[in-house]
Amino acid sequence: AAEVAGHKVTPINVARKKITGCLACEYCHGKGNGTCIQKDDMQELYPLLAEADVLVLASPIYYFTLSAQIQAPIQRIYNMNKPGKLKKTALLASSYSPDVYDGAISEYRDIIGYWGVEDTGIVTAKIDEQKTDATRDKILELVKKI
Repeated sequence: AAEVAGHKVTPINVARKKITGCLACEYCHGKGNGTCIQKDDMQELYPLLAEADVLVLASPIYYFTLSAQIQAPIQRIYNMNKPGKLKKTALLASSYSPDVYDGAISEYRDIIGYWGVEDTGIVTAKIDEQKTDATRDKILELVKKI
């Protein structure tokens, strides 16, 4: 839907990437001059993040928060302070239970609040709701806001 509207979409499955969390070594804010000392698959994402104007995060919810696989790249954005041209974000979250999203949503809102970007929406779906027409319609409505 986003591509049909003329947007360039670059899907990235960070769970299939080798990305570790931030070491808090401060190399990026010292000698590194904005570059991270860690050399892993995150290096592929930095140029994309620098140019992105929209970022859609999608994560399963484990123990009431975003998965570690999505948290690691978010932490590693620390070297950039915030993605360069980013203006809008959205969150897609799924779980086996309907009542586990509050922690993840709070974390997401804290992150985008720090980045100073617009939240275009949040769509949550239990595992058995993911492929329903109702969930698809919610996602299509979210895409229209982007």
